Amino acid sequence: MLHSKLTDPKSIVVIGGSNDRHKPGGKMVENLLSGHFPGKLYIVNPREERVQGLKCYHSIDELPNVDLAILAIPASYCYPAVKNLSENKKTRGFIIISAGFSEGDDKGSDLEEKIAKQVDSVGGSLIGPNCIGVINRSYQGVFTSPIPKPSSKGADLVSGSGATAVFLMETGMVMGLRFNEVYSVGNSAQTCVEDVLEHMDETFDPESSSKIKLLYLEVIKKPEKLLKHAASLIKKGCRIAAIKAGTSEAGIRAASSHTGAIASSDVAVRALFKKAGIVYCSGRFELITVASIFNYKELKGKNIAVITHAGGSAVMLTDALEKGGLKVPSLEGESATELEGYLHPGSSVTNPIDFLATGTADQLGIIIDYCEHQFDEIDGMVVVFGSAGLFNVQNVYKVLNVKMDFCKKPIYPVLPSLINAQKEIDYIRSRGRVNFPDEVLLGTALAEVYNSPPPRVEKVKAHPIDTDRIKKIIDKNKKGTYLDSFDAFEVLDACAIPNAPIRYIKNEEELNAIEKDIPKPWVIKVSGPIHKTDVQGVTLNVNSNDFAKKEIKRMLKIKDADGIIIQQMVKGFELFAGAKKEDRIGHVVLVGLGGIYIEILKDVQATLAPFNKKEALNMIRRLRSYPLIKGSRGQKGSDEKLLADILVKISSLLESFPQITELDLNPLIANEDQIHCVDVRIKC
Repeated sequence: MLHSKLTDPKSIVVIGGSNDRHKPGGKMVENLLSGHFPGKLYIVNPREERVQGLKCYHSIDELPNVDLAILAIPASYCYPAVKNLSENKKTRGFIIISAGFSEGDDKGSDLEEKIAKQVDSVGGSLIGPNCIGVINRSYQGVFTSPIPKPSSKGADLVSGSGATAVFLMETGMVMGLRFNEVYSVGNSAQTCVEDVLEHMDETFDPESSSKIKLLYLEVIKKPEKLLKHAASLIKKGCRIAAIKAGTSEAGIRAASSHTGAIASSDVAVRALFKKAGIVYCSGRFELITVASIFNYKELKGKNIAVITHAGGSAVMLTDALEKGGLKVPSLEGESATELEGYLHPGSSVTNPIDFLATGTADQLGIIIDYCEHQFDEIDGMVVVFGSAGLFNVQNVYKVLNVKMDFCKKPIYPVLPSLINAQKEIDYIRSRGRVNFPDEVLLGTALAEVYNSPPPRVEKVKAHPIDTDRIKKIIDKNKKGTYLDSFDAFEVLDACAIPNAPIRYIKNEEELNAIEKDIPKPWVIKVSGPIHKTDVQGVTLNVNSNDFAKKEIKRMLKIKDADGIIIQQMVKGFELFAGAKKEDRIGHVVLVGLGGIYIEILKDVQATLAPFNKKEALNMIRRLRSYPLIKGSRGQKGSDEKLLADILVKISSLLESFPQITELDLNPLIANEDQIHCVDVRIKC
């Protein structure tokens, strides 16, 4: 919870304020004055008598008590200032815009930690260092521009980067997006993005708080807090979108399993956001476009009417919508024929609805009315209308503005003529509307919003597993290594995950002893190497003992071989399930097609453990290859509930044994009524 003296101070001091408005301290004072901060504003600068018309104090000792201090002084002077203010002036809110801390070197990191501890010791709140500051309805505490006028109908923005916060505000304001509160947390010495989100949740007022939250994260410090408060805010009626930067890895990671190769940081972040109900965005323009979509009525279904007088834009938009899983259905029948009669010859109503460059405001109104009342299959509309500069299009935009108010279905305006129709677009923005200048970006973002599920943070009941048996196996294993194959399969048995009958042998002489236990045909696999197929360590359909012995001899010569696995061969198609523990975030569980296809096709879905069977089924059904699992075109599928059961058992295993860092069930062999694991890797 942020201290009230940070969020709503009655007095502010700028340490390092100056008359030079081109310096951060000078610009900060100018912004506070222009924002008409209603409380007491003080300046400390030993070299000035007056700063921008205000009396200037030469030292902190001369000040009266003050609620919030904004520091614009060299890093080395910040700790003494914070200590003096916190202990002698009852200051409890601190914003340090200065750089030279943990982003620089270890010395700066130590200084930053020292300051944070001092603020903690008095129960205060610190934003920064190395940030642009804070904008809210109490004060304009930033040294940058532009400064949006705070509006409860605008978006709250919390950013780990000050420059990115500025760029996001610039991008949004041009489109007509309004902002409410802006927090730039910088190095997050004490207060990180998640802490600000917690504050917004705990102080949320449905009448006055913004219902749109935008996050830019460079580090997820507190994933549990992010999950909890994002889900809570969404349940209160908010909508949240976020960028997580830094999800790629420089160089190539030496993946130790298929899961390791697939479960990247990006997959983990997407899984966390999905569980929290946060819309994942890849960049600045996508984040602002998603925020703009949040300003409009919610899309309740997949079917979109594309209404335009520009054929090319309609085609590009349709492609983007369809690629994202939304539909642009053909409009036919009596209503379509009737609508066509109101339009100029040559117009098309099949969808996209193209009413030509000569289309009028009246015709646009009629088209929207038909989509709203006559075409029941339509769930939302996108109107693309620009100008060639031949005539004023304000009447068209006035009709559009009215229809956006009265239609129950959402209408998204794409007004691309930023020069030819600048005055008309300004009119739309003056009515509180947000414009989407790029139709493809809108189509992509709209699909992302529609496909983002609600939060899933309900209590999960663990599936019963034999924890005592598993503990004995894991405790005897060396930390940071893989269980041997026999122990790994024993863990599956303890979780009641079905696997094909298996034996582990050291040489071909041991083959005769297992022949009666495992019916032929066999699969013979080398034990030891991670990717068995890559080293020719798998032989299928073995029906002969002589051939089996020959293969055993060959495989024992493979590098890193420590034995041979003999397994009954089961038939079916290959699936995959796995998990990887991601730093700070937790266990990411994945499912998809198996065998060699897992890394080639990368058709996987992921979620965070723990989860229930309903969430497991949702993962399976979101796979592009789901029709194969269900069975299609004469090919038999499998029971998706059996696969969901395996995923839930994996979730329970990971919840009980968080020391498991990697788990790889690949492949799972599936047929109509059974799924068996035939290879498993477990790393602890």
